[in-house]
Amino acid sequence: MNSFQALRRTIQGPAQAHKRAVTFGITTATRPFSSHITTHLLNSPQSPSNQNIEAKKTMDYQDWTKERLLERVKELEAQLKTQSQPPQQPTPVLQPPAAATPTITTEEGEPPKKKQKKKSTGIDPSRYSTRLIALKLSYLGKNYGGFEHSGYSNVPSIEEELWKALVKGCLITPADPSKIDFAPFEYSKCGRTDRGVSAFGQVISIRVRSNRPPSKPEQPAEEDVVMEGTPEQNNTPQLPGKKQQRNPKKEWEDIVDEINYPKVLNRLLPPDIKVLAWAPTLPEGFSARFSCYERQYRYFFTNPSMAPTLLAPGEKSGWLDIAAMKKAAKYFEGLHDFRNFCKVDGGKQITSFQRRIFECDIEEVEGQDLGGMNFWGEEKKGKVYYFHVRGSAFLWHQIRHMVAIVFNVGQGLERPEVVRELLDVERNGRKPGYIMAEEVPLVLWDCVFPKRPEIVTGEGEKKVLSRGEDERAFMHDPDFKGEIKFEDDGVDWVWLGEDQPGNLMGSNGLVDQLWEYWHERKMDELLSGLLLQQVATRADLTRKLGKEEPAPKKNGKENLQRVYKGGNMTRSSGVYVPVMKKELMPTPVEINHKWAQSKGFKDSEDMANTKNWRSVIKANKAADKAAAAGGEKSV
Repeated sequence: MNSFQALRRTIQGPAQAHKRAVTFGITTATRPFSSHITTHLLNSPQSPSNQNIEAKKTMDYQDWTKERLLERVKELEAQLKTQSQPPQQPTPVLQPPAAATPTITTEEGEPPKKKQKKKSTGIDPSRYSTRLIALKLSYLGKNYGGFEHSGYSNVPSIEEELWKALVKGCLITPADPSKIDFAPFEYSKCGRTDRGVSAFGQVISIRVRSNRPPSKPEQPAEEDVVMEGTPEQNNTPQLPGKKQQRNPKKEWEDIVDEINYPKVLNRLLPPDIKVLAWAPTLPEGFSARFSCYERQYRYFFTNPSMAPTLLAPGEKSGWLDIAAMKKAAKYFEGLHDFRNFCKVDGGKQITSFQRRIFECDIEEVEGQDLGGMNFWGEEKKGKVYYFHVRGSAFLWHQIRHMVAIVFNVGQGLERPEVVRELLDVERNGRKPGYIMAEEVPLVLWDCVFPKRPEIVTGEGEKKVLSRGEDERAFMHDPDFKGEIKFEDDGVDWVWLGEDQPGNLMGSNGLVDQLWEYWHERKMDELLSGLLLQQVATRADLTRKLGKEEPAPKKNGKENLQRVYKGGNMTRSSGVYVPVMKKELMPTPVEINHKWAQSKGFKDSEDMANTKNWRSVIKANKAADKAAAAGGEKSV
């Protein structure tokens, strides 16, 4: 259990405090609270904390931001400090008589009152109009607990940082800014990237404050009567019998007159989260989640994948066979059941694992190499590649499972045809227990919202899909063999810099902000590369001055093989066990049954037949908490 989970449980459970002292420690990266904080909630009828037990029971801390939780810790510390200090008797102190100071009084004989600073209450949302917009985000996910906010993570989420920027910029006005709740703002998101995963084309839609004047009932234009003898009468010719009208108001311009949402948010967001573009007008019924037809992911890796060290007999090197990897990747294209390429969560009760992959391949990153580092000879040069996949939707951890198998193929540990075998769920209905790839190199590259999807049938006929219930049917049609193209973007994005070039390329523009962040890491890469080059090339390995050590062993066998799992991760597996011979995991049906039974249902079918089963689970959980609290009260 992480520190913030312990914190929430401690605050939410004050009813148990009179039975025992609750001690919790917060050891997070938050600087003011890096040391342990120990709190004892004592059983005292006079204790203010115990007087408010019933009120605290109703408080829900799951959606609180980390800053608000730490403020709550400070409040509890202050309460306990006042409780633990005994009342002190004032001791008289003899002081010499002070010199008389003149007292300033008002005419009524009272001293003047000090002016109090006005507290900022924010903006009045009733005075502003709102509009639904879309934002295209980019972020480096290494330091975050995923895109979606979770009360159980000890690191911030992308949504949490976005929420704080929206609130601080007065673009949304929630009733309680400390509670993260996007529901009142028509919020939707395209992808839910996991912990450590980055995105360069994430899309959200949200209703925000606008500069557009609130709509008012139309009134006839007012007329100005020019008074006699004024400069206006002397300088402006006026026709007899005509009254002069005011200048008409300037027509609203959607880009020039509106808030520059990317610029405002980028000033408030961390350096590794930025808004790239916004869309002022959206198609009717737009949803960042359901209007998206295509999600593109890229998983980046180097070749060689690991340090080309001296090999034991029979050991495969870190050099990857790109041609074999490309062949394996092509087996993913089309409509398949991916239950052997994902992690099944019983809480989601997913029963269909069919997904369509439009394209899957291995591509070289042009213009990128290993920074001139090459200590394995001129005949081989290190390069950077990415696993490229386009699809309509993906299962949990699907891409990381796909990449892990492709890496095994690249190392020569598996044949490319192993992908085809794992996709054959009729013959292989249980997933082998292999390890998925690391999360950091994975990037949600783009999200596509086409005007009208165009498909090319197997006979070469072009067909533009019409809007309707069957609009996405081709994605799940096993007989469809054609090509799917999404060329025209249905969202008119306004990219930062298209409004004013200085917002992108000027001083303190977006490029200037990212340059400093990039340059720091580029220097780290350069220096670490030069260090590795120096270390690898100084020694003369032909001298062999010492005695050669035997190969390390694991479980009595020679530790032969290191397996690459993406990013910086390699695993020493001893004698490599092929994927199809690994221990088999439970089927999705078994996982769903087990989870349903843990919630009090007979099985997953019984739960599915229960109307609003999620609400039933929540009600049962609340009833159990109330019963437990009532039992402790009676003790």
